[in-house]
Amino acid sequence: MSWLEKLLPSKIQHTDPADRRSVPEGLWVKCPSCETVLYKNDLEENQNVCPKCNHHHRIGARARLDAFLDAEGRYEIGQEVLPMDPLKFKDSRKYPERLKEALENTGETDALVVMGGSVHSINLVAACFEFDFMGGSMGSVVGERFVRGVHTAIEQKVPFVCFTATGGARMQEGLLSLMQMAKTNASLTRLAQKGLPYISVLTDPTMGGVSAGFAFMGDVVIAEPKALIGFAGPRVIESTVRVTLPEGFQRAEFLMEKGALDIICDRRDLRKTIAHTLAMLTRQSADSVS
Repeated sequence: MSWLEKLLPSKIQHTDPADRRSVPEGLWVKCPSCETVLYKNDLEENQNVCPKCNHHHRIGARARLDAFLDAEGRYEIGQEVLPMDPLKFKDSRKYPERLKEALENTGETDALVVMGGSVHSINLVAACFEFDFMGGSMGSVVGERFVRGVHTAIEQKVPFVCFTATGGARMQEGLLSLMQMAKTNASLTRLAQKGLPYISVLTDPTMGGVSAGFAFMGDVVIAEPKALIGFAGPRVIESTVRVTLPEGFQRAEFLMEKGALDIICDRRDLRKTIAHTLAMLTRQSADSVS
């Protein structure tokens, strides 16, 4: 035994490094806006909104729908529709390989989840994009699930709500993906002909073919604070037209100033705001909305 070991307290001397407790990974999240280190569970309980600066972190489709819809009476629409590879597309990797990876990462079979349910007892159908599934890109399955959701709303004579979080059309499906722009808008035309409301909620980011399609077709268009919304991204625009864009360009507040949006709403208030809006549009009593 060395002289140093004799001087060390017994508790320190006999501590086995293997017995030391390690801190599990993924317990903490650093806010990209205020750089506050947040406990992940606290952030999730606050619907992924930073309690310090109100920065809206991205949130998964099912987590959003779980917070938005009433607990009772939910049912999923179009989950049996699955992606295929008719073009046998391959870039650096094959399309089926990318689909498999996205499934493993998210647990979803494609980038849109559609559910029927209610908000403050107002029946509706809600669709929500899963951005972590290939950037929330819109392919044939996304378009088909969207249309089935709209058709269900028409059959049940209820409103339709869509939360967008997407990079746009899915390049691996080529023209089949671009066709979804016309397909989804045609279904919304039928919804409007029946006098049923459509509310579009734009979250970060809403870009490409979706922003050029049904994202701005809502009777009421709502956006979350500081959401990036546009067709081409700011860096692409700057490099193309070679001008410096104004600060906050393509953010929700910028679009609100230009008249492209109706409301900017905090995520934690969306449930109440949409319920009040639907109550007015459908001429239902808003007394039950807390």
